[in-house]
Amino acid sequence: MSTSPATSMNQPVWDRFVRLFHWSLVSCVVLNQFVLEAGETPHEWVGYTASALVLARIVWGFVGSRHARFSDFFPTPARLARHIRALARGEHPQYAGHNPLGAVMMLALMGLILSLGVTGWMQTTDTWFGEEWLMELHEWLANGLLLAAGLHAAAAIVMGRLERVHLVRAMITGFKRSY
Repeated sequence: MSTSPATSMNQPVWDRFVRLFHWSLVSCVVLNQFVLEAGETPHEWVGYTASALVLARIVWGFVGSRHARFSDFFPTPARLARHIRALARGEHPQYAGHNPLGAVMMLALMGLILSLGVTGWMQTTDTWFGEEWLMELHEWLANGLLLAAGLHAAAAIVMGRLERVHLVRAMITGFKRSY
């Protein structure tokens, strides 16, 4: 649900599960990209953990708190079109949960994590072990995830400034606050 850009916002939005999911997933990505050795057992288990987190978040998207539910923010074509038209007019509507473009990014990130989990697991099987194309696909997905995560972080900072809302702080405290 959006409010007018001039409306002050100070409301609870991200529940504990969503915040724990988000920062745990960030930790998994950082560990697997920058700390752990690819193909080693810890890398595999952190990847499986990331996939399990995404699966749990998908379940929470149907049974969780209001703003965690997909029905609250799913980026339908109509929602996307309205949001993009507003941005083109120089308007920055505030959304209690994800804005439609943020929802697209969230779903893309979750899809990338699950794809990495599947391609990583496939590489441990007798059928797919050592397949060059699969290793390359896994690496491309990992690079795509880093690019998307960087874009996500930058967009949260930029949109937070444009919308005058503490978006990063909201993912820590659970409350969206205008400034």
